[in-house]
Amino acid sequence: MSLPTVVFVDRATIPSHIHLPALPFEHQWVSYDETQPDQLLERVRDAEIIITNKVVLNADVLSQLTSLRLVAVAATGVNNVDIDYCREHGIAVTNVQGYATRSVPEHVIGMTFALRRNLMAYHNDIARGEWQRRHQFCFFTHPIGDVAGSTIGIIGSGTLGRATAQLAKAVGMKVLFAERKGASSCRDGFLPFETVLRQADVISLHCPLNEATHHLLTSHELSMMKSTAILINTGRGGLVDEKALVDALMSGAIAAAGVDVFTQEPADDSNSLLANNDLPNLLLTPHIAWGSDSAIQQLVHILIENIIVFHQGQIQNRIV
Repeated sequence: MSLPTVVFVDRATIPSHIHLPALPFEHQWVSYDETQPDQLLERVRDAEIIITNKVVLNADVLSQLTSLRLVAVAATGVNNVDIDYCREHGIAVTNVQGYATRSVPEHVIGMTFALRRNLMAYHNDIARGEWQRRHQFCFFTHPIGDVAGSTIGIIGSGTLGRATAQLAKAVGMKVLFAERKGASSCRDGFLPFETVLRQADVISLHCPLNEATHHLLTSHELSMMKSTAILINTGRGGLVDEKALVDALMSGAIAAAGVDVFTQEPADDSNSLLANNDLPNLLLTPHIAWGSDSAIQQLVHILIENIIVFHQGQIQNRIV
């Protein structure tokens, strides 16, 4: 009997200095730093277990993988895998949850402080020689706001949303949880979606991307926010209409935005946010909110444990 083949199709999504534990059962391990669509089928044709972070496994590919038993997603989001096909054809899918409950909230709060206090704008002013021109010990070219005492509205009440709420409270913020957009009633502890948009000084997105949440925030929703408000998106790029966000920043409809996720990743110059990355009220990072060393190490431990548990015939972190 041949050994099960495990193929990691995008190993480079995990930094090389992060230790990847070995599987304790006999197997054939194949790892690729990255896999392009035209390389995928040949590389995974004989795999029993595929590990993917962002490589897309659609029905067309899955239908040709007769040995496949498990797709182990090295992330929380599984929108790169055709879940319906896997469910219908008995292919198990696991994901990794709860590994970034420090990393993502710290990124959100870090962006909040940077934007509320206009740290980037002041850094850029110094680089342009503004301080030397002013002939003063300090200068005030941008408003500086306090984070403590402000209100953060959280859209998405899962593990990361609640962890962000906890850290926000610790720095003195008031927390509001938004009910789902369009809901006819509110759960205990939640306020209507539009009420939160209107009342919050900071909006932080933590919901999954699906048909119901695609373009959750468009120009219409952004216009409801305070002109002094900040939008932070560490969820998924498609949650926000990116062009509408740039327009809102340019027009002063909202004060600032911190964006860690993009509709297309990696984003290119055709992306509205990248094309306007010089805006002083726009802070961009390359999908790294989840990526502290401790968070990624926790992720890979859970990832490997998911595979071990599956091999033992048990269930853990199963999507299907």
